[in-house]
Amino acid sequence: MIGELDSVVLTRDFKEHGLERGDVGTVVHCYPDGKAFEVEFVTGEGDTAALLTLNETDIRPIGKHEILHAREITVA
Repeated sequence: MIGELDSVVLTRDFKEHGLERGDVGTVVHCYPDGKAFEVEFVTGEGDTAALLTLNETDIRPIGKHEILHAREITVA
């Protein structure tokens, strides 16, 4: 179960927001139905790169044996 403040991983690209499958975000709100979430994606300096409303199929929990990776992003 995904909850608020959980780290989650995108399961698909969101090119219109500069995001790619595998990018990590933080859940900042869970809708009551448990099927939609507000997820924030931030730069290394902590600036918001994107804040999206995503469905449960767009994200997954981050695995405890996964490692984060940095890449450049163009923030609109």
